[in-house]
Order: sequence, then structure tokens, then C-alpha cells
Amino acid sequence: MRLFAAVLPPDAAVAELAARVEALRTLPGADGLRWTEREGWHFTLAFYGEVAEEVLPELHTRLARAAHRHRAHELRLAGGGRFDDRVVWVGVDGDSEALRRLADSAEAGGRRAGVPMDRHRPYHPHLTIARARSSRHRSATSLVPYVDGLTDFAGREWTVGRLCLVRSHPPAPGVPGRQPRYEVVAAWPLGH
Repeated sequence: MRLFAAVLPPDAAVAELAARVEALRTLPGADGLRWTEREGWHFTLAFYGEVAEEVLPELHTRLARAAHRHRAHELRLAGGGRFDDRVVWVGVDGDSEALRRLADSAEAGGRRAGVPMDRHRPYHPHLTIARARSSRHRSATSLVPYVDGLTDFAGREWTVGRLCLVRSHPPAPGVPGRQPRYEVVAAWPLGH
């Protein structure tokens, strides 16, 4: 199974962001981007990749422990940025340090469970809303106007109350525009 640990924003926060994204999609050049679907919006904490079935019980145990050690905390979707001319993302305001600590624990839990992980990188909380369609579009579509359109965005505050283990189902090959489908396979309340 292709798995990752994540925090999922609540429906009200997603709806606020969706309204802003709809406005961004009307900007010139928006067709040069592949917009992510709101059903898949999440904050990846740790990416595990393909996880063997026999590793799952220990991964569940480790993630349950990680959730227990972290308290619920407040965030809001706010602002945005880009990774080169490849990705447009929305950031967070609030207790982002608590989110970083949760991400570190989710990564450590994966390692301790036996999931082969890439080397550790500092966590940068972001929710991807668009990607360049191809290398041809990367040079043709500047992401600056989309980032500028997020500068004043600040959604309502919400409580991060659980750590989720999410399965990614890749899109069917050869179907243009299809995106992965995500399924929460387990979740643990924070601080319990």
C-alpha cells in the first residue's frame, strides 16, 4: 500500500480555500496548471511510500504513540507560496511548530516501524493546490500571480485534532486529468 501520514483540514476550511482557488483558476494561464481536487487537500506529515502488509501493525502502534504525545492545536490556512515554477501551495498560520513536531514524530514512527524512509528534511507545512502540467508549461506559466492571489488569504481557525494514516490510490494510467484518490485507513486523536 502507498501510504503517508497527514492532517486533513475540516470541511469549512476547505470550502473557504476552494472559493479562493476558484478565483485563481480564472487568471490568465490557469489552464497551464494541473489543479488539485479539494477532496485530496491535506498536509502530508511523512511520506512512507509502498508499505508491506507485515509492517502495518507496528506502523499503527508507532503512529498511535505519536498522536498520544502531541496535543491538539490551532491552525488556519493562510497565505501561499511556490516551489520554483512547479507547485503552488497554501501555508498555515497558528501553531505551525506543533505541526512540525507532529511531522517529526510521524517520520520517526515510520522509521522505527521499519519503513524505509528518505533522509530527513526540515518540515515545511504546505497544502498543494496546483502543479505545472509539464516542463513546457513550467517555463510558460509564471506562478507569481497565483501566489500573489493568496497573499491576503486567511481562513478561519480550526483545531488539528487527529493524525491520519492515508492510502493513495494512483489514477488509472492513460486517463488525462485524473488524480490520485486518498483514503483514510486509520486515525488517532491527538493527546489521547
